[in-house]
Amino acid sequence: MTEKFDLHGFLPFLLHHTSEKVSLGFADIYRDRYKMTRSEWRVLATLGQYGAQTATDIGIRTGLHKTKVSRAVHSIETRRWLKRRQDENDRRIHLIELTRQGESAFLSLCQAGIAYNQKVRDFLGDKDFEALTTLLGKLNSM
Repeated sequence: MTEKFDLHGFLPFLLHHTSEKVSLGFADIYRDRYKMTRSEWRVLATLGQYGAQTATDIGIRTGLHKTKVSRAVHSIETRRWLKRRQDENDRRIHLIELTRQGESAFLSLCQAGIAYNQKVRDFLGDKDFEALTTLLGKLNSM
């Protein structure tokens, strides 16, 4: 007898749905506090975490399409949170990096992120939170 397919037990569906729910909880914070989109937050966080890099590098690290990276970079640049400079070794390449204002916004959002992570940890409990992050790390490396 064939097992009945349960969409809500299907791992890709469950992961996507859960990811959206958890992400939207944090989106309320960066959207309300800084009027940022998800793409803008990802670009800002990537630059804050890894330092100066190209738009291509940002796209690889965030999983965002190059047009979304470009729009997010432009938007963040108009806020004066990032700047571009030519690479010293290859003048065709422009590196994107946070300004002091951008670093300040990043650090503020990091504190909000830590608080949000703690909220999720408190909901799940330490043991389940650690197990979940370990399992997600394994799945991410597939």
